Amino acid sequence: MLLLAVCIEQGQSQKVGTSSLQFLKVMPTARATAMGDAFVSLASGADAVFWNPAGLTKLDNHEISSTLTMWLFDTKQVALAYGLPLGDLGTAGFQFQYIDYGRMDETRADAVDLVIPANGQPFFNAGLTGRSFTPYSYVLGVSYAKQFTDKFSAALTAKYAMESLWSDQIITLVNSVTGEKTTYKTYADVLLFDFGMLYNTGFRSVQLGVSVQNFGGQVKFADVAHPAPLAFRLGVSANLFGKEGLFFRDNMNRFTLAYDLFQPNDYEQQMHVGAEYSFSEIIALRAGYKVDYDSEGLTFGAGVHTDISGWPMSVDYSYGKMSEYLNTVHRISLGVQFR
Repeated sequence: MLLLAVCIEQGQSQKVGTSSLQFLKVMPTARATAMGDAFVSLASGADAVFWNPAGLTKLDNHEISSTLTMWLFDTKQVALAYGLPLGDLGTAGFQFQYIDYGRMDETRADAVDLVIPANGQPFFNAGLTGRSFTPYSYVLGVSYAKQFTDKFSAALTAKYAMESLWSDQIITLVNSVTGEKTTYKTYADVLLFDFGMLYNTGFRSVQLGVSVQNFGGQVKFADVAHPAPLAFRLGVSANLFGKEGLFFRDNMNRFTLAYDLFQPNDYEQQMHVGAEYSFSEIIALRAGYKVDYDSEGLTFGAGVHTDISGWPMSVDYSYGKMSEYLNTVHRISLGVQFR
């Protein structure tokens, strides 16, 4: 509780737009994002490493999942997760995320000029050099989760995050007046930690979840340092109807509602609301809404869960509506359990 209080205090003390490594805010997995990111109390399986690693304790078998996110403009994110039950020792999880920002054209201030060709019309060069580069980011993480009682589980994740802004890892700038040379790194890396807890209240299907993400030191680009995007999630979920429904029990149909309170360190408090309807745990329909966001809001999606040769498999899709000036976001996830 002391750790969570410190994280909340740090989150409220930061100013808007002052955190680094913004790609860490782009969350993977289609099921969770289709429910408006209201998932901290529902996190389970291998995908739990991204939301609340304590959900790894719900795994009975090896599980692997992958998600492709078509983010803004040319940006793409690939995420992989693997969960490994260790018997009485607990559960291990592994994650990998890679973000491709697409190819960008290089510009330089000293290349800005009015070009007068020998033949043809003069034109203005806005600084294009004719070269291009491809920025990228990635995350590597390992998680450990332990179920301490039949109702309570907790977990810890350690992850290495790296973001590269340029093709070369080092650049040297020369002062045109003094001739002094200064060398800068064109990338930043940091070791971060996630903490998660799940609590089954024992009353029907009501569950509580809490997680702290991206807890760590300052991230330094060149000679300026900023904090990582620290995030605190607190959520509750329950089945309104289903096998353990609050209102009535149904073995074929399930309807789940989830609510998350979300506190980032670089914005005011936000909320996530999500719903999921499942028929016989085979076909699922989902919808959600993200409250107090500048550009995001409505989300929805669907999923299919089935067995192929005795191996449970799932395919999920989510759609996220952005502002009128930004394109929509699509995610596709595939998960497989090994028996």
